[in-house]
Amino acid sequence: MTRQERVKRLQIDLKDRVLVLDGAMGTSIQDLNLTASDFGGPDLEGCNENLVITRPEAITKIHESYVLAGCDIIETNTFGGTPLVLDEYGLGKKAHEINKRAAEIARQVADKNSTPDRLIYVAGSIGPTTKAISVTGGVTFDQLIENFYSQAKALYEGGVDYFLIE
Repeated sequence: MTRQERVKRLQIDLKDRVLVLDGAMGTSIQDLNLTASDFGGPDLEGCNENLVITRPEAITKIHESYVLAGCDIIETNTFGGTPLVLDEYGLGKKAHEINKRAAEIARQVADKNSTPDRLIYVAGSIGPTTKAISVTGGVTFDQLIENFYSQAKALYEGGVDYFLIE
């Protein structure tokens, strides 16, 4: 099914019934009791987004657990996926790869669990950055545009059905 067909179906489903969105990805990750090595080393510990590279099976398992619990929409593991936030871990240059991979993982789970009667949709999670717009340091509005565009482009390429601005 093409993205256009999925989005059209999503619009119909939203008119017909309540769709259930998955729960807190961060909390689910914490429940796994991962070690620094799971994240890619001590400097990357806590960078949940990098787990789509280092432990994709863990993220897949979380998505699958939400679908099994009855969710209609799963969110990508990209809440802090802008280059600006990932730069705090030295991963800003990998933002495209991380976001695209996160979308691909969620898309695979959604497609595997969709049926003709019930589609599972993928929402591309876009969270706030850790910087405030400020004339005295922080980030500029143009930098935010560039960061959010970069993240959204990679999520789109990875197969999300829509963006969830959190």
